[in-house]
Amino acid sequence: MPRINNDIFYKNALKKHGQSAKGLNWHDDYSQIKRFEILHEMIEDDINTGDTIIDAGCGFGDFYHFIKPLHKVHYIGYEIVEENVKIAQEHTKQHIEQKDILKDPLDVAEFYIASGSMNILSRFETYLFIERCFAHSTKGFVFNLLYGKNESKSFNYFLPQEIKHFAKKFDCEILTRTGYLPHDFTVYLRKTPTS
Repeated sequence: MPRINNDIFYKNALKKHGQSAKGLNWHDDYSQIKRFEILHEMIEDDINTGDTIIDAGCGFGDFYHFIKPLHKVHYIGYEIVEENVKIAQEHTKQHIEQKDILKDPLDVAEFYIASGSMNILSRFETYLFIERCFAHSTKGFVFNLLYGKNESKSFNYFLPQEIKHFAKKFDCEILTRTGYLPHDFTVYLRKTPTS
């Protein structure tokens, strides 16, 4: 089970702040966009026209509007909160599905991305989320996590070396970025290209 109730966590934010970065429990627009920039920077050299990106925990589909001017890709959003699914469908006009990444069948895509999607999961759930998204990607999975010691009762903090240790079992290159925001880091589990 998540550390705190997923539905309540996101519904309360939406009710209080509306369709905004704060409505997804981001600190502000800047931090949301900065995370998108780093996710993109890590995979941009591997993106080809026509690739599919599945946004796991897409919220309102904001990453679609970030990536759209940069690449001609096929975007799919997976979101667990029903209200957010409806908003994302209207906001993006793209294929948005209500899905639980931990339990539901997932489609195969070149890339899976996740921004903030694992911030309230348990550690077991986080590892399962990573494993499932990586398994269903053909080029890789890029995601961010909260950086720090795991001492919060609400939020899920990791150290980069914990993720590197976990990901050693995968056949992939493990790339990390830190220093762009306090208490945040990004990981790209890049699959070895097959020729």
